[in-house]
Amino acid sequence: MIEAELSVRPANVADVATVSGIVEQAYGPYIARIGKPPGPMLDDYAVRVRDGTVWVIEAADAICGIVVLLPAADSLLLDNIVVPPEHQGRGFGKRLLAFAEAEALRRGYREIRLYTHREMTENQRLYAAFGYEETGRGRDAGYDRVYMRKRL
Repeated sequence: MIEAELSVRPANVADVATVSGIVEQAYGPYIARIGKPPGPMLDDYAVRVRDGTVWVIEAADAICGIVVLLPAADSLLLDNIVVPPEHQGRGFGKRLLAFAEAEALRRGYREIRLYTHREMTENQRLYAAFGYEETGRGRDAGYDRVYMRKRL
C-alpha cells in the first residue's frame, strides 16, 4: 500500500450504511464470547456522523476502517476503531491509531484513552503493543471493561 493512496477523512451521511456494516461485521463474532452485542454495535452511527466524531480511512475509494473520537475534559476518548477482516493486516489500523493520536495533539490533549471488553484480550495486546497502558478494570453499562491510556 502506497501512503499516498490512503486518506483519512470525516465520515459523511453517505457513509453511514457502510460504517454501520463495518461495525456489525467486525464486532458480530464477539457476541458469543461476551454474551451480548458489544457496545459499538449499539451506537447510532447516523448521529455519530452528524456530530462529527466518525472518521474513515479510504484506499482506492473504498472505506477500509473507521475511528470514533470523543472529546473529554482531559483526554480524547478513542471510542471505537475497527478495520473489517478483509482489510486487516494492511496497516489501516495502525494508520487510524496514528491519526487518532495526531488529532488528540491537534486538539491540545496530551493523553488518549480507550476501553475494551475484558474478553477481547487480542485488543488489549494490540493496544499494549502501540504503547497503551492499562489503568484499571471495572464494570460500566453492563460490560466488564479494561481501561487503557497513552500519554502523548
